[in-house]
Amino acid sequence: SRQSGSGVVFTHNPRWSGDTLRLWGDFTIGNQGEDVVSGLVSTLPISITQQDVEMRDSDTILETHFPDIYDTLKKWAVELTEKRGWSPQELEFTFQGPTPDQLYLLQTRDMAIRTRRRVLAFAADDIQNKTLIGNGIGVSGGAMSGRIVFDLKEVEKWRKKEPQTDLILLRYDTVPDDIREIHAADGLLTARGGLTSHAAVVAHRLIKTCVVGCDSLLCDEEQKNCYFGSERLTSGDFISIDGRQGTVYKGKLRIKEEQESKKTEPFPLF
Repeated sequence: SRQSGSGVVFTHNPRWSGDTLRLWGDFTIGNQGEDVVSGLVSTLPISITQQDVEMRDSDTILETHFPDIYDTLKKWAVELTEKRGWSPQELEFTFQGPTPDQLYLLQTRDMAIRTRRRVLAFAADDIQNKTLIGNGIGVSGGAMSGRIVFDLKEVEKWRKKEPQTDLILLRYDTVPDDIREIHAADGLLTARGGLTSHAAVVAHRLIKTCVVGCDSLLCDEEQKNCYFGSERLTSGDFISIDGRQGTVYKGKLRIKEEQESKKTEPFPLF
């Protein structure tokens, strides 16, 4: 049904400092909650602000398409974090129709993804000379340049050959069996998934730089190559990903460290 769906919502932006209540997360229409977490379906943003920041292609937003569901979730968020004094929460929900009486809260827990202090960014003058080949959802980490890898053997090869070089694992999507590969690499880039997908949560907990949901990425893990639109790259080629902005560039970019903004609502810090 196009009037039903499920999702995961954070009561606070998981990538900004400060304690301003602002709904953020992923939902899908006509799918199960497990589909959202698995990263096997394309997810939709919760709020208009999230849509603006993440530059998602879809125009479907929970706040605009299911306003009563969104408003009820926001009331629950206020009740839990502001009235009851709980820490920022991660709520799993499902709805069978567009009205509040058809919304169900499945579970809530403390947010697993929170801000880090160290901010790495690409040098602005270097970005102008590189090709932007993709845009996804920045999950964790800052700017990173590294060689593309597809499996553990490739990781081991480059670790011996160039121990100082970062390695970025490419996947169409990830499953629990990929935990060894994610752990061994320095960064992760996937074609599917959202902020609450398996790939995003695992990469964050392992303190990896991660971008998910890069729609332009076509990944052939067996042949050890990938396409970003018409741009073909193979194992060992350099790419640069930004775990805050979700951008993907061809080649190696210079990286600098930035100071954290002191504003109440600074730019994403991952």
